[in-house]
Amino acid sequence: MTDRARTALADAKRLVVKIGSRSLMQGEAGRFALIADQLVEQQDRGRSIVLVSSGAVAFGRMRLGLNERPKAVGRLQACAAAGQSLLMRAYEDAFEARGRHVAQLLLSHADLSDRDRYLNARSAIDALLSLGALPIINENDGVAVDEIRFGDNDQLAAMVATLVGAELLVMLSDVEGLLDAKGERVSLVSDVAEAARLVRAPTDDVGLGGMGSKIEAARRATRGGVPVVIGDAADAALLRRIFDGEDVGTLFLPAGTPMASRKHWIAFTLKPRGEILVDVGASKALREQGRSLLPAGVVGVRGDFEPGEAVRIVGIDGEELARGLARYGTLDVARLAGAKTSEIEPRLGRYGGDEIVHRDDLVRS
Repeated sequence: MTDRARTALADAKRLVVKIGSRSLMQGEAGRFALIADQLVEQQDRGRSIVLVSSGAVAFGRMRLGLNERPKAVGRLQACAAAGQSLLMRAYEDAFEARGRHVAQLLLSHADLSDRDRYLNARSAIDALLSLGALPIINENDGVAVDEIRFGDNDQLAAMVATLVGAELLVMLSDVEGLLDAKGERVSLVSDVAEAARLVRAPTDDVGLGGMGSKIEAARRATRGGVPVVIGDAADAALLRRIFDGEDVGTLFLPAGTPMASRKHWIAFTLKPRGEILVDVGASKALREQGRSLLPAGVVGVRGDFEPGEAVRIVGIDGEELARGLARYGTLDVARLAGAKTSEIEPRLGRYGGDEIVHRDDLVRS
């Protein structure tokens, strides 16, 4: 199975490549040339490529003379602002020396959580690729506070992979792949939950990621039907070897039917604004029968959300059952808890539909 799975990667025509701060800083200036050589080679083979690159904060630290990654949000933003131009200059120099153009695209979570802006971002990337430019995407860390505190570019890369309809996501790391308990490379992963048990904590403060973050990104991407390879950023022929079917890096394979784009967006891009607690009967209907969530099954609500915002649906044992878009806000859901559908209008003074979360807007966990 491993040989067949790796041979099939040669058919991928659109790929997303992600490189993190730690891998960039280890290679210094020569790492940009190495990346450019590999990506240009694959472009010459007819592949469309989107690069997701960290590094702005790390470069900004050097420019501003800071020995450690700042913890204060303002200083993180300052590092990102100071370092982004350095990062893009390094890429521009490397790719222009090879006759190629690059284009910067800074994204925040808000750009991808709004469906219209999400689709606009996809159109912009498609246009750049059609014009022969290489899109280079980074989080907009200079202004996006939530992304600096909680985000990382591993997750962004997984979102971009599904956004652009990639057929492969390659995540460049400072190790040869996922390592098992003996320190040996794991070649193939078909169960991401099992792989997560092998994760070791990162040993420095250069970047936000680490293998745990990459495995979570692999989970998100593979749920969208995108295979993922985690490989060694120092390998100057890594992409060529991947497409030649060699056993390099760790290959994560999609399992089951890929999620539709919109449901993947609901499950993995939107940040839940609250929780709706449901009883045992509703839990069974959601999990086993794929039903909508009706007021009768609701026993409680947490958070502060408006109609149309994402929520977690949680059982009475605290386990997350699903995520979805609420059709009523927090206060209305609280008023409707345990109600029959015929009681919706009498309780609220208006009628907004039978469902708290419709099955078309719901993704089981």
